[in-house]
Amino acid sequence: MKYWSQTFIPTLKESPADAEIASHKLLLRAGLVRKLGAGFYTYMPAGLRALRKIMDICREEMDREGATELAMPHVHPVENWQDGPRWAAAREIMYRVDHAGAGKNFYQITTKFRNEIRPRYGLMRAREFIMKDAYSFDATDDAAIESYNKMKRAYTAFFTRCGLKTISVEADTGVMGGSFSHEFMVPAPIGDDDVVYCDASGYAANREKATSGIIPADLKDAAPAGSVEEFPTPGIVTIAALEAAPYHVSADKQFKTLVFMGDGKPFLVIVRGCDDVEEAKLGSLGFQLWRAATPEEIEPVMGAKPGSLGAVKGTIKNPGALAGIFADHAVRLVGNGTTGANKDGFHLRHVNVGRDLAITQFGDFRRVHAGEPCPKCGQPLKIDRAIEVGHVFKLGTKYSEKFGAAYTDDKKQSHLMVMGCYGIGISRTLQAVIEQSNDADGIIWPWNVAPWQVLVVNLDPQDAAATDVAKKLAAAAEAAGADVLVDDRAERPGVKFKDADLVGLPLRLTVGGKGLKEGIIELKWRTSKDVTKVPLPDAEKIVGDAVRAAAKA
Repeated sequence: MKYWSQTFIPTLKESPADAEIASHKLLLRAGLVRKLGAGFYTYMPAGLRALRKIMDICREEMDREGATELAMPHVHPVENWQDGPRWAAAREIMYRVDHAGAGKNFYQITTKFRNEIRPRYGLMRAREFIMKDAYSFDATDDAAIESYNKMKRAYTAFFTRCGLKTISVEADTGVMGGSFSHEFMVPAPIGDDDVVYCDASGYAANREKATSGIIPADLKDAAPAGSVEEFPTPGIVTIAALEAAPYHVSADKQFKTLVFMGDGKPFLVIVRGCDDVEEAKLGSLGFQLWRAATPEEIEPVMGAKPGSLGAVKGTIKNPGALAGIFADHAVRLVGNGTTGANKDGFHLRHVNVGRDLAITQFGDFRRVHAGEPCPKCGQPLKIDRAIEVGHVFKLGTKYSEKFGAAYTDDKKQSHLMVMGCYGIGISRTLQAVIEQSNDADGIIWPWNVAPWQVLVVNLDPQDAAATDVAKKLAAAAEAAGADVLVDDRAERPGVKFKDADLVGLPLRLTVGGKGLKEGIIELKWRTSKDVTKVPLPDAEKIVGDAVRAAAKA
């Protein structure tokens, strides 16, 4: 057991001015962390205890699925990154320091660094953070999928044991690459990602990966509705302006043509006027880096300024400069629509998708909206904000090829290993637990990750009888398997009760005051407003039974 007077829990009455969200405020007010600088935090004793419990649960679940822990250097030679496939995409967010077999899964839990431009939300977007990362190496694709599924299973068990409600969603592979991935998301209004999901079918994906069923499977391409016709649109450079009088062309009848630069070459993306491009989906086109083109880059290629652009055959000034013209599948719903003429102040009507647009390839490039039909069952999709706490990737041989990660089979033939990559934000998980489990009074810790599970509040620490009862209750809880904190401070009862709710340990036992004179102690769960009066002769047994029941729940 630990005594409050002998540890350091620097609680605060007020939230610091720069704490914006509930979990950030409570991390600081409950004395779990202290800010050192923008994006850098010191873990106080209680915060460190909770963090270690999360790490231990992570290790147990990783080990259960056969992974092997190791510890690698924090600082790597830059050549390792320059030789790999992620250097161009990741170099700007990395801290840089200048200085004079198959069938395996290795993981480590260690400190990472990120050049976070705008650190905020406490541990959610920090420059220094703690992460579990793992890599699997398999001889075959089937074995790699089995390793992937083992890690998904381990992650599900880990987050469940931490008391977190998570959603496993299909996700974009981003700069990591690979054939597919899943994110583990914690629903929260302050989340930095959108989760698109359907209650009826169980479909779930992050916004960057989500699709919908807006295109019927039996949709037939529209026949031309007439010859392409140019008409003047002076000063009209937006979708909304073309919707207004005197043109009255609804957004879902317009083609929106956007110009991007991919690895230094321009390319076009066409979506409906009512849609937005989900830029992460452009990663499917094979470019390592892409961005929106500038007006100065657009006009020499297209022949017009943004607002009058289109992809009708024969209207692009320099089509040979383009790396491709890519259209979202949903433009087929337009069939015949209106688009820019690649002449400033002019548009074209009666533009037919099949006949007139110079499309290199169709794909999924649009952002899904709430209310669109689920791709599995057709029911309306929902969208909520969420916090990413874990991500698993099936990498394939992308990194094996770069670094020569190969094995020799029994016929002495060399083969590339099939890899997977798996990350958990350990410090982010700590804060996500608090963000999901709190009330107006403070934190509500889940049993498994609470710094201590039982708080014994001694209202009369100078009274020998009260102190004796407090020690016996603490010992009984400890014997039953709980970590115990005894509040033996010479503080007023009101201060102790406020701190008890703020720090939020699951079970509170109160000794002293009128209760001791009446021959009872008080038992209260943090999740309940009810207080149970327990007779002293039965207290140790009841406390022990309560602890054992909570540990099994």
